Amino acid sequence: MKRSNLLRIVEGGIFIALSIVLDYIKIWRMPQGGSVTALAMLPLILYSQKWGFKNGLLASTTFGVLKFLLSGGFSLHPLSIIFDYLVGFGVLGFAGAIRGDRIKATMGAALAIFLRFISVFISGAFVWYIYAPEGMNPYYYSFIYNITYMGPELVLTCAVLAIIYPKFEKFLKAKN
Repeated sequence: MKRSNLLRIVEGGIFIALSIVLDYIKIWRMPQGGSVTALAMLPLILYSQKWGFKNGLLASTTFGVLKFLLSGGFSLHPLSIIFDYLVGFGVLGFAGAIRGDRIKATMGAALAIFLRFISVFISGAFVWYIYAPEGMNPYYYSFIYNITYMGPELVLTCAVLAIIYPKFEKFLKAKN
């Protein structure tokens, strides 16, 4: 195995583990799931920035599977597993589609987190709408519910990424 392949795999495992640990630190929790965390998406975004979309997609999807299993592996519907966990976290790999400098990295992170919002919005509209107040449009309910935690996650993650990017620039460029 080439050194760069081994490094990619080892770093993937480390960054997934770091995201899992940070995911346990909740700033606030939503009543039916979702939370603002201590930047749990940031390690996956940094990994995607370094190794690109395809590797980021693999690492982020792996994180989603582990998060689902570590949270008890329960879901109301298979669509929830797909859109809240597999696609919902897998899309963080898109952060690796726009990279190169601080601005591009932040744009890549914003794109990835926005795609995550779209994924959980779909899940909310088609699975979790049962928690909406009677008579409320499920799309409106899902938008309001999910933007409540995804909005702060997007702002915090992108702000911290923009601040720390210069310290990680050398790391992000190193492949061996």
